[in-house]
Amino acid sequence: METDSPWHLYLMAATYVGAGIMHFVRPGMYMRILPGYLPGHQFLVNFSGFAEILLGVGLCFAPTKDASIIAIIAMLTFFLPVHFHMLYDKRASMGLPKWALLARIPLQFALMFWAYLYLNG
Repeated sequence: METDSPWHLYLMAATYVGAGIMHFVRPGMYMRILPGYLPGHQFLVNFSGFAEILLGVGLCFAPTKDASIIAIIAMLTFFLPVHFHMLYDKRASMGLPKWALLARIPLQFALMFWAYLYLNG
């Protein structure tokens, strides 16, 4: 692990590793929020979980940090349709209030910006 990185970069790494692990602990929750037009829900849940774990670990090492950041920003961009789907599909919304579902959309952009702050730094 890189030792001169700020603690909050490791917090970000732990967040993605933890989120990725949850894809394997609670896969049904993730499959439920995927839009029906996307094929292979089980594959997508497993792939995205694996990607989150891999990218979270990649943040911890200088040679892979910037590539991981770029991939995280791309991944969060690809996740945006899921958040819009959750707004309009009762089953996908998981019973969350509309305000919470709406708040998740700008949160995606905040997470992208958070990752961007560490690029080349």
